[in-house]
Amino acid sequence: MTTIEARNYHDLHNWQTGQLVEYFNSKVKEFSSLNPELAAAKIRQQLESKPGYSLHQATGLMILAALDRISIEEPDWTYVAARLYLDRLYDQAAKSRGYASWKLYGSFNDLVTSLTDKGLYSAQLSHAYSREEIKEIGSFIKPSKDLLFTYIGLVTLSDRYLTKSRNKEVFELPQERFLIIAMSLMKDEPKEKRLALIKEAYWALSNLYMTVATPTLSNAGKSYGQLSSCFIDTVEDDLRSIYDSNTDVATLSKNGGGLGVYLGKIRSRGSDIKRFKGTSSGVIPWMKQLNNTAVSVDQLGQRKGAVAVYLDVWHKDIFSFLDVRLNNGDERLRTHDLFTGVCIPDLFMEAVENREDWHLFDPHEVKSVMGFSLEDFWDEQKGSGSFRERYKQCTENPILSRRTVPAIDIMKSIMISQLETGTPYMFYRDTVNRMNPNPHEGMIYCSNLCTEIMQNMSATTVTEEFVKDGSIITVKKPGDFVVCNLSSVSLARAVLGDVLERLIPIQVRMLDNVIDQNTLPVPQALLTNQKYRSIGLGTFGWHHLLARKGIRWESEEAVKYCEELYEDIAYLTVKASMELSQEKGAYPIFKGSDWQTGEYFDKREYTGERWMNLKNRIKESGVRNAYMMAVAPNSSTSIIAGSTASIDPIFRKQYSEEKKDYRIPVTAPDLGPDTTWYYQSVYLIDQHWSIRQNAKRQRHIDQAVSFNLYVRNDIKAKELLDLHLHAFNAGLKTTYYVRSTSDTDSIEECESCSS
Repeated sequence: MTTIEARNYHDLHNWQTGQLVEYFNSKVKEFSSLNPELAAAKIRQQLESKPGYSLHQATGLMILAALDRISIEEPDWTYVAARLYLDRLYDQAAKSRGYASWKLYGSFNDLVTSLTDKGLYSAQLSHAYSREEIKEIGSFIKPSKDLLFTYIGLVTLSDRYLTKSRNKEVFELPQERFLIIAMSLMKDEPKEKRLALIKEAYWALSNLYMTVATPTLSNAGKSYGQLSSCFIDTVEDDLRSIYDSNTDVATLSKNGGGLGVYLGKIRSRGSDIKRFKGTSSGVIPWMKQLNNTAVSVDQLGQRKGAVAVYLDVWHKDIFSFLDVRLNNGDERLRTHDLFTGVCIPDLFMEAVENREDWHLFDPHEVKSVMGFSLEDFWDEQKGSGSFRERYKQCTENPILSRRTVPAIDIMKSIMISQLETGTPYMFYRDTVNRMNPNPHEGMIYCSNLCTEIMQNMSATTVTEEFVKDGSIITVKKPGDFVVCNLSSVSLARAVLGDVLERLIPIQVRMLDNVIDQNTLPVPQALLTNQKYRSIGLGTFGWHHLLARKGIRWESEEAVKYCEELYEDIAYLTVKASMELSQEKGAYPIFKGSDWQTGEYFDKREYTGERWMNLKNRIKESGVRNAYMMAVAPNSSTSIIAGSTASIDPIFRKQYSEEKKDYRIPVTAPDLGPDTTWYYQSVYLIDQHWSIRQNAKRQRHIDQAVSFNLYVRNDIKAKELLDLHLHAFNAGLKTTYYVRSTSDTDSIEECESCSS
C-alpha cells in the first residue's frame, strides 16, 4: 500500500481482454491474502460475452467483481476496488484538465486558475497567494496517500465533496481537496509561516488523522457555502421574533446548516394574547411553520433542511409536543420533518424516580404573574439551586394555573415517542449549566441538531423600527446565536500512530481559523462566533481503536482507558487553545469565565502538575476559544477516513451501503483474526457499559457528546427507564437518538455535524 501506478491504465485505451485481466490481477497481487482467480474469470467471461465495452465501463465491471468478493474473511478487496476506482478518477481528471493521466496529479497551479475562472473556487485564493506560492504548495501533494482510502470512503469523498464542473466533469482529486482546505484555512496566517502551517494541516488531513466537518470539507475554497456545521437559535415570545427566527432558519438551511431552535419561551395553548383569555394556539402551529421551512428550503439542493426543536418538560404543551412525530393521531398536529428534544431539570428526574407529581405551566403566565421566567433558572448545585426554588414558588402560588400529572406519565410519553421515532433527545439542563465554562455571560437553554453543542444562548429582539430618508431602518439587539465549528480526531489512526501531540495543535488552529474565514448570512451568528470563538474538537473511531488494542467494549479496561485517553485529548486541546491565545489573543469575554477564575479545572477535579501548570498559565494568558470540545455523529466523514463512527459501536461486522443502482459491501475497519472478536454488534452490547464509558468521557469534554442509546424494539419500559436514569445520574449532559432494532434504518444521520 505504499506505491501507486497508473501508467498501465493509461496504456489500456486500446485494450484486449487479456490485458485487462492482467491489469486487474496486478491490483490484487498487492494483497498476499487475496486470490484473483475467481474474480478474474468472471471479468473475462463478462467482457467476452458482450464486446464493445469502453475502458471506463470495463473498469466498472472490475470494480463490481472486486466488491462481490468483499467479506469478513477477505475484507481487503475493498482496497482493490478503491485502486481501480482511483485509476478511473485519475483518467477522468486528466481528460478534463488536459494532462497525461500517467502523471496522476496535474498542475495544482493550473487547477486553481481554471476553477477560479469557472467560478467554482473563490477568487480569494488567487488573491491571497502568489503563483510561486501556489506552485510550492502543490509540491506538498503525496499521491500515495490516496491508497489509504477504502472503496466506500473514496466513492463518498468523490461523489459528495470533490469539486466538479457544473457538467459534473471530474476536476479536483482527493489530495487537492485536502490541500485546498489547508490553503483556505491558513490564508490569513503570517506569510512567513503560513506555507509551513499549510503543510502541517495537509499532513493531518492526507494521513486521515483527522477530518473536518462536512460543510468545511465541501465548501472550503469554493465560491459558495459556509464552513460551520450547526446553529442554535432562541425564540422570544412575540410574533416578530418567531417570524424572524423562521427567516434565519431558512437562510442558514439554504447554505447547508443544521439548526437547533429553543421554543421554551413561547406561550402555551390556551394562554392569553393581549389579555384575551384562551386565545393562544401554543407552540405546535409555529412548529408547523418550521416544518414547512425545513422541507421547502433544502440544503443546497442536496437534502431537506434539518431542524431540531426543544421544549421544557414543565411547559403546558409538552404532551402535544411529544406526539408531533408519531405516525397516528391528528395530522394537523404533526411535524414529521422536525426533530425534537426535551429540556429536563434535575427536579423532574427526581420526581420520576420517586413517582411524584409534576406541574406544567404556561411560561407567559409565569412571567406575568410571578415576574420572572422559569426557564431562565437552573440548579447551581446538585439537589439545590435557583430552579427548584422558583419552581416551588410557582407551585405554591394559588393564582397561577397549572396542570398536574404524575411525572412518570410524561416519561412514558417520552419513551413511547423514542421507540417509535428515535426522539425526543434528552437535554439535562442543570448538569449542562453547572459545567458551563462561561456562566458569567449567560446560560444554555438547549442543544443543537445533534446534541453535542452547549453554548450560551439568548434571543435577538427588535428594539426600534423607523422610516428615514425613504428607507425603513430596523434596529435589533443581537442575541447569542450559537455557531458550531467542528472537526474530529480519527482515534485508531492518530492514537496508534502516536501523533496526538502534533495533531491537536494544528487541528485547533484550523478550527479557530474557520471562525475568521467563514461567511455567515445571519449577522447575529457572525457576532456570536467572534464573541466566543467557539470550536468543537471531537473524535471518531472509538470502537475501531478498542478492537485494534484488543480491549472488549464491556470491560472495566475500556472504561478506564476511555477516561485516560479523553483526559489526554482534553489537556492537549486546552493547551493548544492557550498557546494560540498567547499568539493571537484570548476570546473577547474571557475575563470572568471559569477558564479565567480556575473554576473550570476545580469543577472537573483536575489535579497533578500538568493541570495545575496549565491552569496558572491560562490565568495569565487566557484561552483563544470559549468552548473547545464536542463529539459529533460524523458518520460520512468517518466512512471517508475508513473508521467507525463517533464513539458508537458497530452495527455489524459486514453490511451493505445502498447506492442508486447497486450495493457496496462494507466490513468493520482493520477486520482480521486479531480484531474480529472485539467487534461486537451494538445490539448485543449492554448499554449500561456505554453509559459508563460516556460518563468518563463527558467529564473531560466542556460541551457534550452525540450519544445514542441502542435498544431492542421489545425492550421493557422499566429497562429503558433504567437507562435514562443511569445516564442522568452518571452526569451525562444529553442523549441523542434512542435507536431500536425496528427503526434503525429509518433514522436519518445528521450530515451537517458530521466531522
